[in-house]
Order: sequence, then C-alpha cells, then structure tokens
Amino acid sequence: MNPLFAVLLGLVQGVSEWLPISSKTQVLFASSFLFSLPLAVAYAFGLFMEIGSLGSAITYFRRDIWSLFKDRKLLVYLIAVTTFTAIVGIPLYYLTDKVLTSNPYNVGIPMILLGLVLIGTGLYIRYSRTKPRLVTGLEQMKLKNYIIVGVAQGIAALPGVSRSGITVSTMLLMGVKPDQAFRLSYLAYIPASLGAFFVTLILSRSQVDAAIQIVEPTGVLIAILTAAIVGIFVISYLLKFAKTSRIYVIDFALGSVALIVGVIATVLAPQATLP
Repeated sequence: MNPLFAVLLGLVQGVSEWLPISSKTQVLFASSFLFSLPLAVAYAFGLFMEIGSLGSAITYFRRDIWSLFKDRKLLVYLIAVTTFTAIVGIPLYYLTDKVLTSNPYNVGIPMILLGLVLIGTGLYIRYSRTKPRLVTGLEQMKLKNYIIVGVAQGIAALPGVSRSGITVSTMLLMGVKPDQAFRLSYLAYIPASLGAFFVTLILSRSQVDAAIQIVEPTGVLIAILTAAIVGIFVISYLLKFAKTSRIYVIDFALGSVALIVGVIATVLAPQATLP
C-alpha cells in the first residue's frame, strides 16, 4: 500500500464532495487509476468513502445538528428530503451496480447534463439577483420543496451526477439564497451519506471488501481521515464564498469543467446497455 496514494484518494474525496463535480465519480476514477480497482468495485468504494466527508459535515455542523431538538422546521426538512432521497436513490444505486458489473457505464452523459445545469444556474443567479424571491431560505420552503430536493438528491446516486451540484442548483432555481442553498444541501448530506454508507455495505458488501483488500485497511483509514480533515476547510470556504455576489462564478467554472470532462468521457468510453 502506498500511503501517498491513500492521501491523494482522501484529497479527491475531501474536496470533490463539496463541489458540484460528483465526488463518487472522481473517487471512482482515482481509485481505478491509483489502485486498479474494477469499475463496479470503485463505484461502491466511492460511496463507502463518503464516511470521511460525513465526519467533516458532522464536525462543522455540530451546532445545527444539536439544534434539531429545537428547530422543528429543520428536522422536518431533513426527514422529508432523506425519505425521498431513499425512495429514488436506492433503486438507482441497485440498477447502476448491476450495469457496472456487466457493462461499461458512460459517466460522460450525466456530467454533460450537469454541466449545462450548472451553467444555466449560474446565468440564472447572475441575471435574477434583482428579482424578488418568494423562497429565500428554509422558513419559506414548503413540503413540495423538500420533496423536490429529496428527489434531486436521490438522482445523484447515478455516477456522474453531483449530489451537491444538483441539490444546490435545485434550491437556487427555487429562489433560495446561495449561502442558504449550500448550507441546506450540506445538512441534507449528513443523513443521506449515512444511508448511502449502510446501503453500500448491504447491497455491495463483496465490492467493498474487495476494495478494502486491495487498498488495505491502513490505506482506507488514511484516505478517510484525509477526506474528513480537508472537507472541514472546503465547507468553511465555500459557505463564506456563497455569501458573496460572485457565487455564480463557481457555477460557470465547474459547469465548464463538467462539460469538458463529460465530453472526454463520452468520446473515450463505450455506451452501456441495460442487463
């Protein structure tokens, strides 16, 4: 086991989880390249690695988590979003796992679509800042908004689809302020990632065991700790940047990156067929 490779894998997870660039896909690529993991194994390992980012979120949002005992609105939001994330995400994860086991999966197409969504969201933010907002934060959100966010987060079970990218974009298009959209997206990640961790262990235990055997337990631990530490700093920076008037720059930049990577992946990878 090369400790440097484990640190690099942790850096990939720790940074990409909080950016709209699909961390599980970046970990999939990184673990396949660094440790030669098969695609299906790398996909399961990418979701397993979210346990490191979960540590970041719990540490950073510990006061918000404690406030759940008093903030009924936030509690209902998390329950509703998590419920619909599971309803949509678990079947998609199961289907994707089957596809990756028997066919190559082209992550380029969803990345291209996400890139277009991010750029469109950036344009929306750039040119709609002077318009009145009907929904600015959690206080104005209703059950239908929670459901939409939950469905969006569930779709992120697909490789190439960024959880933070699709949930933040969804809330921004609702009119939620950027700093609130990022905060609510990151809070929704906590129960979702915990669920994804256990679903991965239940449905893909053999793939996870294979990944741990290849990367080695020490390497996995190093990667998880690196992801947790790096993630705290990334969350802090992004939440501060989201309060500025230039948040749309992130959408433009990352949308462009997603488009470029998506096009390259589409050209290089063969299409998958359903089993």
